Amino acid sequence: MDFRLTSEQQEFKDSVTRFAKRHLAEGAVARAHEPAYPWEISKLMAANGLLGITIPEADGGQGGSLIDAILAIEAVASVCPRSADVIQAGSFGAIRVLAEYGTPDQKERYLKRLLAGEGVISVGMTEPEAGSAVTDLTTTATPDGEGFRINGSKVFTTHAWYADVILAYVRYSPGLNGIGSVLIDTRSEGLRFGKKTAFMSGEEWAQSWFDNVYVPPENVLLREGGFRKQIAGFNVERIGNTARSLALGRYAYEVAREWATQRKQFGRLLAEFQGLQWKFADMKVKLDAGQLLLYRAACNADAGFPSAEDTSIAKVFCNQAGFDVANEAIQIMGGMGYSQDSLVEYCMRRCRGWMIAGGSIEILKNRIAEGVFGRAFSQRARDGA
Repeated sequence: MDFRLTSEQQEFKDSVTRFAKRHLAEGAVARAHEPAYPWEISKLMAANGLLGITIPEADGGQGGSLIDAILAIEAVASVCPRSADVIQAGSFGAIRVLAEYGTPDQKERYLKRLLAGEGVISVGMTEPEAGSAVTDLTTTATPDGEGFRINGSKVFTTHAWYADVILAYVRYSPGLNGIGSVLIDTRSEGLRFGKKTAFMSGEEWAQSWFDNVYVPPENVLLREGGFRKQIAGFNVERIGNTARSLALGRYAYEVAREWATQRKQFGRLLAEFQGLQWKFADMKVKLDAGQLLLYRAACNADAGFPSAEDTSIAKVFCNQAGFDVANEAIQIMGGMGYSQDSLVEYCMRRCRGWMIAGGSIEILKNRIAEGVFGRAFSQRARDGA
């Protein structure tokens, strides 16, 4: 067992780091505080083979592994944390589900543009009354000729208001097996968005409503019984979430470490105070442990999709580690860490959101416990309770 990167992996990571320093260092702070999607960065990454890293070459991607995409996130985030989101959107989550299960026609109409950095796909999963309990979703797909009419609403949908297409989870019939997904063009008649609202991270979202939106048969992605396939693909989304949590925590750590070797108080460098040395030791342990869990989840992926248990363990630990490290970095840097002139506070805010998004750490702990005891535990109220 070798915990080191291969020579090819290290060379790839180094080349992406050089790309990031050359193209992304300038404007990194301003980019982080801009809610709009960084289209110019998206197109630049597409031109340099950094979109579709996990997408097969036959579908226009790079044919790489999950580890390759994680290394790209780590390298880009070490220079420009905001730009790591572009790697996520172009290699993880909804785009992977489209590449895995989409028809040749769907890939030609949507995937090609996404991989060129000219568009982005959004996943419409969470509803006003169905967050962690995603199987309680009520957005319906009612047959209309060969297609379907979609009625319902989605919230907290990343990229929704500027996406080309929404991969929407819908209900064809009652029960778990009645859930599947459709591709809804954001120009569709009957699709409307509410006002933009900002998360604590600065990202903006808007509630979407589907009012009898017609989806033609060629835009049906997964029919009844497709839920488990979608969730398998969503585990890849969680890997991207996990990788960014850890990468932004490491960014904050490195900034604070550099600060501690230069900043003096009471005539001594901060690095010379034992209290801060212990903080950095704890931060280092969390980052290194998290990286091993993340790499394990990615390396053990079966047929491109990581296991739910490995992913849950990695996400729970790395979400918490990324937030804790960024939070400590702010404390170490004091007012400068808390200031928006530094990206340390930005990293902390982003990491806090990932503890909720993509499956909250509490829900994932339930999933881990199922593996511990070898049985499922329903979180629903018992009849008569």
